[in-house]
Amino acid sequence: MTHSYPLFCMGNPLLDIQVKANDELLARYNLKSNDAILADESHMSLYEEIIQFSDVVYVAGGASQNTARGAQRLLPAKSVVYVGATADDKFSAQLVAAAKADGLTTEYVHIKGGIPTGTCAALISGHDRSLVTKLSAAEKLTVDHIKGDHTWNLVKGAKVYYIEGYFLTVTPEGILEIAKHAAAENKTFTMNLSAPFIPQFFTKVLDEVMPYMDVVFGNEGEAEAYAIAHNLPNPKDVKAVATYIAKLPKVNAQRERLVVFTQGVNNTIVAKADGSISEYPIIAIPENEIVDCNGAGDAFCGGFVAKLVQGEDIAASIAKGHYLAHAVIQQVGPTYPAHIKQD
Repeated sequence: MTHSYPLFCMGNPLLDIQVKANDELLARYNLKSNDAILADESHMSLYEEIIQFSDVVYVAGGASQNTARGAQRLLPAKSVVYVGATADDKFSAQLVAAAKADGLTTEYVHIKGGIPTGTCAALISGHDRSLVTKLSAAEKLTVDHIKGDHTWNLVKGAKVYYIEGYFLTVTPEGILEIAKHAAAENKTFTMNLSAPFIPQFFTKVLDEVMPYMDVVFGNEGEAEAYAIAHNLPNPKDVKAVATYIAKLPKVNAQRERLVVFTQGVNNTIVAKADGSISEYPIIAIPENEIVDCNGAGDAFCGGFVAKLVQGEDIAASIAKGHYLAHAVIQQVGPTYPAHIKQD
């Protein structure tokens, strides 16, 4: 019998190849300092270049996996399961080891045929991070994998679902199967917009899944991209965008949609369908204590969904999200310090 994990997370498991980058490197590959994109042919030599850097650091990444590791740190053992596709290679083994260190159960689907585990070039400049992702095996996960007995039993056993927006580029059909199950069973389905290019270029599939979302996570850049894609009048008005999304039609009327937008050093915004807006200040930190912000948003979501699993209110969920993000920005990459333990 399959163990029931209350929190089910799904996304693209990636090994982050993290280096400090200067403006010249970013310009050479036509990259913004604070963005996340999928690699194309023009970026292929980037990976070979940065693995030669003397300061290169390999970190187990993938947005949803970062969130899952953070949530598991705060919850009792075997509370979180993470599903994604990798190769059966050394990068996959590194991902398993990192997940295990945080107590996370991974259920990777191993893709055959010589396609490697996905990687992400994480280029850190100041407090910004430019992420260039080569999905490789991660993009081979299909709805058939998800509906297979083993994975689907994990889906059925969960109470809360967290899926990264990046995964809309892989299998929107698979996401919808989980979303429909959550709505039918009155479970909590959450997603993250993840990056500006998701609402910008994957608008149609995002709009198809939106009616099933109970909690929508994002940041101010993703809010603006969503607003532009949907021709909203004031795309830089984060509160207005959050309220618009909160009021969109919803399949499961038993749960009010929450829209939760972080804004870097500024207050986190929470919008509800009734038009109410709440603001929550982040935990202040001196600039010299910030190591890098890679994974801060994922950590925030980890703290938030951990509290959702425990049935806590919005304020407690936001507070734990801020706590986890505050800890991660003092680390190299999306890693959790030893003092982060179960509440």
